Amino acid sequence: MTTTTTTTTTTTTRFPFPLRYSFPAFFSLQPNSNTRAVQFKHWSKLIQSWCRHHRIYKISLVEATKSPLFRNSELRKRLSLSDARTVLDWMSKGEEEGGGGKRAEWVDGGKSVVWVWWRRPEEWAEVIGEWVESTGQKNVVLTVYELIEGEATISQEWHGMDTEVMFRSLNVLVKQGKAQIFGSEGQEGVKFF
Repeated sequence: MTTTTTTTTTTTTRFPFPLRYSFPAFFSLQPNSNTRAVQFKHWSKLIQSWCRHHRIYKISLVEATKSPLFRNSELRKRLSLSDARTVLDWMSKGEEEGGGGKRAEWVDGGKSVVWVWWRRPEEWAEVIGEWVESTGQKNVVLTVYELIEGEATISQEWHGMDTEVMFRSLNVLVKQGKAQIFGSEGQEGVKFF
């Protein structure tokens, strides 16, 4: 899959695009600010769903605009690079109703690569913390590799997660006093409290 700079397991099921993806106007940013805000919400939801389905954490904007995410080949319509960047900028500001925080974060100043937070690190931290609690992993030392690739996490949504996303999530737990990370780069361990 060429839409990512970081992927894990790609699902074998076909992504179910929403009905609005079949409307040509969806691929042109609307001039009315109210309509555009609704359009941005729909794009945000689509981008998050797409990334979640394909277990993508980071996308290259140039590559993504060539993918089915931003290009509907049946309609021969696509969201331009500039418009896709505008949508992702909106997602990075966390302006969606109901809060929920930022759903995108630029990796670089040139806005060419972006993290897509279908779950923000704080949300991942909560999920990981619940798993630690439910599986009796408190006061146990696990390697970061075990958390990401281990047999015990195969059934977990974070299995195969991007390493940087895992560290961001674990650092949330560290700040909450629920974990400690130690060891040298590439050999890190985590102890949960």
